Order: sequence, then C-alpha cells, then structure tokens
Amino acid sequence: MTAMNTPLPLHDLASAIGVRGTGAYVLTVSEPGVPHVVHAEVVKEGDRLLAVVGAHTADNARRQPRVSLLYVPREAGDYSLIVDAVATVEATADGPRLILAAMRAVLHRSGPAPDPSTSSCSADCQPLTLGTLGRGRPA
Repeated sequence: MTAMNTPLPLHDLASAIGVRGTGAYVLTVSEPGVPHVVHAEVVKEGDRLLAVVGAHTADNARRQPRVSLLYVPREAGDYSLIVDAVATVEATADGPRLILAAMRAVLHRSGPAPDPSTSSCSADCQPLTLGTLGRGRPA
C-alpha cells in the first residue's frame, strides 16, 4: 500500500489531539492477559489527559497501569494517533476516571515512510513531542 499525499502532520501531542476530538479507544490488559478495548471520551485538562471509563477498564488499569489510546484516522490516508500512557484511577461521581500521563505518542499509517530517517518503524510513523502532556510522566 502506498502512502497518500497528505499534508505533513502536526508534531506535538496536544495539537494532534486537538484536531481529532475527544473520542478514543482505551486499551488495557485484563488479569489473564486478555486485551480489553473500550471507546471513551478523552479530554485534555492542563497537562494531563482524563477519561471516564467503566469498572473493568479501571480494574485493569489499577493492576497494569500502562495503557494505550488509539485515535482512529479521520479519513482514508490519514494517520492513526497512538498514545502510550501510565494511568492512575480516580473515583468520581460519574464513575471511575483515568488520569493519563503520556509516555510516548506517534502518528501511524500503513505504507512506506516519505522520509525513512524520520520514521520509528517500517511504516509511515511520525513520533510526536509530548510537550506539556509529558510533564506528569513518572520517573
């Protein structure tokens, strides 16, 4: 598959999230190691990301706090946004909420990278800077 001629993507996480909206898939791993995927509203609040989730997702994040977010492509030829984060679970009146500290973020799509020296994998991957969203990273 050949990469589409799309404008060069944004290079920081906050901007990439800003153009995608709040809907993302939250990926966790259950006790027996089974992937668990849910769609959630993920909002940026200051230098952190927040997602209201269900009990299963919260339990998984308590056991294994390394989670991922997947923002799907907006149209054919667009990039997916993948964010690896460390989650802290907080109880709210609306249910459990994940407080997410971004550790790594990449725009990804199938096809060869336009400039292989900028890609972190064999596909068209564009690593993003975390900016303020990386401030809450654990040591």
